[in-house]
Amino acid sequence: MPEGDTIWRTARRLHEALSGEVLVRSDFRVPKLATVDLSGRHVLEVVSRGKHLLTRFEGGLTLHSHLRMDGAWRIYPAGERPRGGPEHQIRAILATAVRTAVGYRLPVLALLRTADESTVVGHLGPDLLGPDWDPAEALRRLLTDPARPLGEALLDQRNLAGIGNVYKSELCFLLRVSPWLPAGETPSGERLIALARKLLDVNKARVSRVTTADPRGDRPLWVYGRAGRPCLRCGTTVLAGGQGETGRERNTYWCPRCQPGPYPQPPVRPNG
Repeated sequence: MPEGDTIWRTARRLHEALSGEVLVRSDFRVPKLATVDLSGRHVLEVVSRGKHLLTRFEGGLTLHSHLRMDGAWRIYPAGERPRGGPEHQIRAILATAVRTAVGYRLPVLALLRTADESTVVGHLGPDLLGPDWDPAEALRRLLTDPARPLGEALLDQRNLAGIGNVYKSELCFLLRVSPWLPAGETPSGERLIALARKLLDVNKARVSRVTTADPRGDRPLWVYGRAGRPCLRCGTTVLAGGQGETGRERNTYWCPRCQPGPYPQPPVRPNG
C-alpha cells in the first residue's frame, strides 16, 4: 500500500533512471493527455511531496501523478517489454535511450506548469520525508481540531504529508492510544510527531515495512493486517474496523488491551 515511504522510494528510482536524460518517447494513455508529446525534452528531476510524485521537465513542465491504492511506476531497460501488468493498465510511458518508466493504474495523471505545482500540492502539510519537514508546524496543524479522532487527523494530508492506514494504526499502537482518541488528548504530541518521522525515515529504503524489532514472517507490523490474530505484545486478539466518514471509512487495526478506549459503537468486527 503506497504511503510516504513508498512514494519517496519511487521518486528516487524514477530520478535515478530518468534525470539528466532526454525523452525519446512519451505516451500518455488518458484522454486529457492523449495528444501530448514530451519527446526531446530533458528530464530535470523527480521528487515526492507526501504521496504525490512530481516529474519536472525542461521548459517549465511537470507531470503530476498519484498512486492512490494500487498505482505503480516500473523501470525497464530500453527496449525491454514491460511486465508490470496487462497492457490495458498502462497509463504513461516515459522512455530515454537507456531506460523506460511505465506507469500502471495511475488514477491521477496531469501535466501542468512547474510554476503551478502549488495547485496540486500546496494544500499539504509538512512532508515527513521532505526538505520542508517542520515538526512544530505539523503538530500545530494536527491539533487545529482537537476533538477530531486521532486516526482521522493523522490521515489528513493537510496536517502532515505521508501517513496512510499502515502508519496510522502502527503509530496509535506504539503510543498505546485508541485511534478514536480526540487528537487534543494525545498524551505526547511531540513524541507522536517524532515517531512518525522516524518510522517513515527508517523504512524509506526498505521494500517491506518494519515497525517491530522482528521482521520475520508475519511479525514486521504490530497490528496492521493482524485482525483476529494475537497481539504481539500481550496476546489479546487484534481488532479491525472502519474509521472516517460514512462511505469513506478506512480500515483501522488496534489491540483493545494495549490501547484503551474510546472506541466506536456498535462493536467493530474482530476478523477484519
